[in-house]
Amino acid sequence: MPNPTTIMLAPTGARLTQKDHPALPMSIAETLDAARASRDVGAHALHAHVRDNKGGHILDKNLYRELLSTAAYKLGSDYPIQITTEAVGMYNAAEQIALIEQVEPRFCSVALRELLPHGHTPVEEAKTRDFYHWAFDRRIGVQHILYGADDIHFYLEQVKAGVIPAEQRSVLIVLGRYGTVQLAKINDVAPAADLANEHGLLWMLCAFGKTETQCLVQAAALGGGVRIGFENSRENTDGSIAADNTERVLELTKTLHEKHIELAAPDQVLRQLGAY
Repeated sequence: MPNPTTIMLAPTGARLTQKDHPALPMSIAETLDAARASRDVGAHALHAHVRDNKGGHILDKNLYRELLSTAAYKLGSDYPIQITTEAVGMYNAAEQIALIEQVEPRFCSVALRELLPHGHTPVEEAKTRDFYHWAFDRRIGVQHILYGADDIHFYLEQVKAGVIPAEQRSVLIVLGRYGTVQLAKINDVAPAADLANEHGLLWMLCAFGKTETQCLVQAAALGGGVRIGFENSRENTDGSIAADNTERVLELTKTLHEKHIELAAPDQVLRQLGAY
């Protein structure tokens, strides 16, 4: 039997707007309403972005504090909220780190290659090391965003080198990309899962495009958690456009049930997101 599956909702992302889909959440209230509706049909956690007053991506400590305090009221204080540090070409590593240090959220996601790009300097490595160990000391659940096998190997190298504490084993494996049709390939799920399982990682997977549900179901069958929502795809398996994020979660949970894949309990969800 596979490990019980954690489902995390990613309803918004950094790039899309309501021009892409009218039901895409933009405000904090819309994001939390989507999270509450999706929670009621099986989503265990929220991956949250915030937008500025023009609808653009922003890393803003005050907006994230507002989101987290409002979420405690709308979703309950125990519902896991993961905030993003996604750069989108707008923010450098220091600004991403500063956001987490200022907000001190319970959970956050960080793209490893945004903090340690190819050709990084010893100074960049030292600052990244300090951040990861600070987060560990503060008991902040960090989920490392990894793009394919090369990033997984790079993450493992950083753990071995002591840049990343060995206890920080939560990772999100991303299949596909934004932009020119970079559809997630179903055949890429198993190799990534095998590598993550081999090294005992607490892994989740997200997949861009119309193959999202198929990729996520396969990931769940192989022992991973899954992230679903309009950030990665608005399409159902049959090619129809989902009415909202809840419909995407419903399709996934229905398929997982049909395949007798167990959903995670609350303590398993927290562990999957990096709690320790």
